[in-house]
Amino acid sequence: MDFGKDYSLTIGGAAVTTATTVDVINPATGLAFAKAPRAGAEELDCAVEAAKRAFPEWKKLGWAARRDALIAAARAIEPHAENFARLFVQEQGRPYDMAKGEIDLGAHWIKAVARQDLDDEIVEDSAARRVVVRHEPLGVIAAIVPWNFPFLLAIWKIAPALVAGNTMVLKPSPFTPLCTLKLAELWRDILPPGVFNVVSGGDELGPMMTAHPGFAKISFTGSTATGKRVMESAARDLKRITLELGGNDAAIIMPDVDVSKVAQQLFFGAFYNSAQICIATKRMYIHEDIYDELRDALHALAKASVVGDGAEQGVMFGPIQNKPQFERVKALIDGARDQGLVLLEGRNVPDNGGYFVPLTLVDNPPETAPVVTQEAFGPVLPLLKFSDVDDVIARANASEYGLAGAVWSRDVDAAVEIANRLETGTVWINENLQNGPHIPFAGAKQSGFGVENGKEGLREYTWPRTVFIPKSAKV
Repeated sequence: MDFGKDYSLTIGGAAVTTATTVDVINPATGLAFAKAPRAGAEELDCAVEAAKRAFPEWKKLGWAARRDALIAAARAIEPHAENFARLFVQEQGRPYDMAKGEIDLGAHWIKAVARQDLDDEIVEDSAARRVVVRHEPLGVIAAIVPWNFPFLLAIWKIAPALVAGNTMVLKPSPFTPLCTLKLAELWRDILPPGVFNVVSGGDELGPMMTAHPGFAKISFTGSTATGKRVMESAARDLKRITLELGGNDAAIIMPDVDVSKVAQQLFFGAFYNSAQICIATKRMYIHEDIYDELRDALHALAKASVVGDGAEQGVMFGPIQNKPQFERVKALIDGARDQGLVLLEGRNVPDNGGYFVPLTLVDNPPETAPVVTQEAFGPVLPLLKFSDVDDVIARANASEYGLAGAVWSRDVDAAVEIANRLETGTVWINENLQNGPHIPFAGAKQSGFGVENGKEGLREYTWPRTVFIPKSAKV
């Protein structure tokens, strides 16, 4: 397949061009390097109609045939993984090895989800009757994908929706549309026409999708503020929704940890992907007995870490992905500096027009500081001192978000007790950033609505049909 500069929508298994385009910016330079199609209402209507036409036959295929088709689609990615990764670096900014890791993981994820299914459930088997619950596909799914993990988070939606028998129209972020457009192009000869459609466009396309009456469900990953608008729009005709939203995840570091052993893992748990990850540690609560030691170890790692163009050798952390987010992160750092907070920065970053921010620690800011209460979604980490367990749990829970959290301690039983008191959908003990296609992922509070991954996530793309079957005919 050609990974050149030509990009088109995929609608009904065919390439579709548009009259206007969207510039795609390389965040390491701040310059446009490609143009993506800009779909409007006409293209969206065509994509929904193509998905509707494809739905009855795709549903009729059954789980086994759909599984085979998805596994074939996953295998088709593998020979092109390096090309996908190079394109990923250009549009998203992440260093090449980590970009390729996302592509490889995406192919694995499809296979793992495709091998799941939802068997009929017998909920009653009495002398009089058998009651069976069957899981039916919803219809046409609208998938709206963010820019921080544009390939994998698309797969999180594609794989369960399609294996369950739905068809899909997917919209990538206008900042990172290219890998998804190429994925759909790759699959044109693998999946039946209309089963998987991709439409790229500007900011106006998302609201068109959430308001479109042809969708049975909206699956959205993005900010909490946008998620609320999606939920409001979907409510008008009672579309089903799955919302994976923001987080301000807290890690609690107990005094018995060996700082030399955990510092690097804590560091990457906060700064991986330049901290542009919903489940990254956003607030790190460190017991006062080890606070200074761990702070200094994290600062040393920041000063040793190379931030730059992900296409260059030796770069560990890339730029902020887009200019609006870059400006938000810069404003948060500038605000902390204006408050007189102590900022511990890593090594210098390129000054070439790219969206680069130094890896920045904030030394024990007040709990009310914006750098603590707001989700930075960039390489800014407040370090907060604590002495009392009940107090730190209360501080960790004092957030409108509840996506993930972590507890670090040699005393695993004590860590479990703390974990059970954290108001988050996921809690790790002595690790971070872990998930899997078989593991449910959900948020508490304003961090989400519904479930992704695992059997619970698969069920989100179905509705239950309950059938009462008598043991004898009495009519």
